[in-house]
Amino acid sequence: MPRPYVLLSAATSVDGCIDDTSTTRLLLSNAEDFDRVDQVRAESDAILIGAATMRSDNPRLLVNSEERRAARLAAGKPACPLKVAVSASGDLDAGLKFWHHGGDKLAYTTDAGEEKLREELSGLADVVSTGPVIDFGAILDDLGDRGVERLMVEGGGRIHTAFLSQGLADEIHLVIAPLVVGDVDAPRFLNPAAYPGGSTRRMRLAEARALGDVVLLRYLPKQEGSA
Repeated sequence: MPRPYVLLSAATSVDGCIDDTSTTRLLLSNAEDFDRVDQVRAESDAILIGAATMRSDNPRLLVNSEERRAARLAAGKPACPLKVAVSASGDLDAGLKFWHHGGDKLAYTTDAGEEKLREELSGLADVVSTGPVIDFGAILDDLGDRGVERLMVEGGGRIHTAFLSQGLADEIHLVIAPLVVGDVDAPRFLNPAAYPGGSTRRMRLAEARALGDVVLLRYLPKQEGSA
C-alpha cells in the first residue's frame, strides 16, 4: 500500500519556538487558528505526536467540533482519527489523557522499548516496534498498510525534524504568532539536521493567509519554489 500523505503542523513564535521553558503551555495560536487545526484533524486519517509532546502537553488530541465528528461518522469514518504516538524508550505513562479519549491508538517504539510499552499500555493501544531505532519510513509503511492515506504530524521538534530531514513530509502548515520567546533553551520547530537540498533549496509556498493576529504559511517541501 502507498505511504500516507504527510502534513506537518506547528505554531511558532517569531523566533521559531514552539513553547517556552515555563511549566505552563505557551498558547501560540488564536481561536481562529485552533478551529482551522480542528478542521485539518477532521480531514486526516491519523494524527501523530512524539513522546516529549505527550509528556509536556498531555493532550487528548481529538476533533473537537461536534459537527465535524458527525460528518466523519456520516462518511463511514470513526469520529476521531487514529491517534499515533512515537517513543524510542517506551517510557509513556498509561495515565496520559491521550490513551483515554477518542478511538483507536497506536504506539511505535523500538525493540528495547517494546516489552515495557506493551505492559504499560495493555488494552489501551496497539504497540509496534520498528527495530533497533525508530524508523519513520517503516512507520509510514505500516500506516499505509492500515489504510491511512493522510497523516497529520503535530510534533514536537524532534518528530518534525525527522520527517522533514528524511524527505518524508509532503506539506507544512506553519503558523507564526506575533510574540518572541527569546530563550535559547526553548524548544524549536526544527533542530539542526541535514535537510534535502541544503540551505539553498527553496520550497514552494502554496499559501500565505492571515488568521487574526497569526499568519499561516503552507509549504510543499517536495516541490521547488522560486525566488
